[in-house]
Amino acid sequence: MAGSIMDSILGMVTPDMKQALATRFGESSQAVQSGLGAATAATLDGMASKSSDSGFLGQVIGLLGGGTGQNLMSSLSSIASGGPTGATADLVNRFLPMVFGSQQGQVANAVSQQFGLSASSGTGLLKMAAPLVLAYFGKMQSSGALTANSLGDMLRAAAPSLRSYLPTGLSGTAAGAASATTARATTAVQGARVAAAAPPRWLVPAAIAGALILAWLVIRSMSTPRPVQTAASVTSEAVNSAANTASDAATRAWAALGDLMKVKLPDGSEINVPSRGVEARLVSYLNDSSAPVSDTTWFDFDRLLFDTGSATLQPASQDQLTNIAEILKAYPQVKITIGGYTDNTGDPAANLQLSQQRADSVMAQLTQLGVDPSRMTAKGYGQEDAVADNSTEEGRQKNRRISLRVTEKQASSA
Repeated sequence: MAGSIMDSILGMVTPDMKQALATRFGESSQAVQSGLGAATAATLDGMASKSSDSGFLGQVIGLLGGGTGQNLMSSLSSIASGGPTGATADLVNRFLPMVFGSQQGQVANAVSQQFGLSASSGTGLLKMAAPLVLAYFGKMQSSGALTANSLGDMLRAAAPSLRSYLPTGLSGTAAGAASATTARATTAVQGARVAAAAPPRWLVPAAIAGALILAWLVIRSMSTPRPVQTAASVTSEAVNSAANTASDAATRAWAALGDLMKVKLPDGSEINVPSRGVEARLVSYLNDSSAPVSDTTWFDFDRLLFDTGSATLQPASQDQLTNIAEILKAYPQVKITIGGYTDNTGDPAANLQLSQQRADSVMAQLTQLGVDPSRMTAKGYGQEDAVADNSTEEGRQKNRRISLRVTEKQASSA
């Protein structure tokens, strides 16, 4: 099965496309061809690792709606020569984090190192593999031959053979190794946090608890011999339990955002956004002349991720930042305030500083994407203005957020 999927997908890559990729990256045709095969296998393997996750499969099927397969198929040549742009770039930037989470950079590096490619070439080939995979499955869906269940079946059947295509250093993610399970658990937790927040603090006590369990097992073994596998078994069960819990939370969070839809902007451009995401709600508000500018009307970002305890945005955040930048450029009279918030855990002064740094980081990214900085203000509010109960983990997650408030909609409302 894997061979047939791989053959079918790579069969869509014409000799001209291979040459265009080699020219664009400044690499040899053979290295590019091998690297693209590995990137494609890694993408399929990442999908296969989530083939039992109905939420993930539903998200993929949602991405393929609206004739996506045909659109991508007709755009493959231009993607090879110039990279994904516009709606295709939005699609790729949403799809790859869904598949790899925070491991996307590691996958790209493994591809580049295996075949002597530059780091940028490895990333570029991964962004070429994504539309190839989506075009293949999109074509199947448009013909009525693909559902979430059949997609899962195909990926599970293909998983064992996919590993032979993977570069060194990338074991099959569907194999269920403990390290891969841990990575998927971390990724799922990050996906579940739909606000700009640090990872859930329950991971720290969970890790401590795990260490105590292992210590107890060692002490107990001094009086009653136990095979080494006992500790490994307990650790594996704990990791699997954490992964399942985080995966369920991530599934619920993504499902709450709805399916992708196209939103047309006043300048004629279009963005692909979740139907209940912040971008769709912001555009609706800006188009509603009866909705006034208000100090209490805030829009919480729902797909921003930061490195733990820092203001460094993770690559998965780029999709939403790009959409917000496109919206602001399409409404040139709009001015905004970007607010950073934390929960009430820890030192209030440190929380205030971190919230300001994160708001500044978001503003800097929007400026890089072409938004005039004179239209934006960044302000950190720390633990002020909680929107949920800080006594629960779920409430604290909601309070750790980046929000946007429109301070001016149109020239007439100034």
